[in-house]
Amino acid sequence: MDPLVVYGSRPAWGTPDFSPFVIKLETWLRFAGIPYQRRNGNPMQAPKGKIPYIEIDGGKMGDSQLILEELTRRHNILLDQGMSTVEAATARAVRRMLEEGMYFATLRMRWLEDETWDEQYKAFKVMFPAPIAPIVMPLLRRRIRGNAVAQGIGRHTREEAYGMAIADLAAVEEILGDKPYLFGTAPRSVDATVYAFLVAIQNYPVNTSVVAAANAPSLRAYTARIKEKYWPATEMAAGE
Repeated sequence: MDPLVVYGSRPAWGTPDFSPFVIKLETWLRFAGIPYQRRNGNPMQAPKGKIPYIEIDGGKMGDSQLILEELTRRHNILLDQGMSTVEAATARAVRRMLEEGMYFATLRMRWLEDETWDEQYKAFKVMFPAPIAPIVMPLLRRRIRGNAVAQGIGRHTREEAYGMAIADLAAVEEILGDKPYLFGTAPRSVDATVYAFLVAIQNYPVNTSVVAAANAPSLRAYTARIKEKYWPATEMAAGE
């Protein structure tokens, strides 16, 4: 069997990847003990037009959640074995809250605010050849602005949008409590999602109110535990 290949983008701001969905998938693979190779991907070559995607058994598969569900079946992964129906439902709700809500608030924070644009531009321009970065980056920002309006987060004031994100972070903090992981002493699949979104916000170099909320002591301790055990000395600095 060919080794699993994961396609992502680039490290940024002390995290393994620009995309929290790539971090989610890689963290889950580490939880599950599934070896993989990491390569830089191209959304134009992705089966769903987005990263991450994987190369497995000679084919490609996209969407982080569909990928980990397929790998759970293939490898008989027992990360979520023994969860109660309420815990499983809560885990799904938390994952969807972050992936379908927090993601867009993070996108807005990174791309659309004037005070964060310089940092986003500096870090993300490495994705393009130097001569075309000054042309592509503003066009990409314009497209993301349009997507944000269509999704809804771009229709709110910054205070409203950030308030929603902060409330979501408070919900995660409440569920976590004083436990090592979201549902006890061992990581579940949802912890990969929570970790990914938290570090993507915690490490952002502009200290917005959302960044401050993500750096609450219990949330910071949570990501530190996971990083120490599953990402030792592998997260990279901005611009590398």
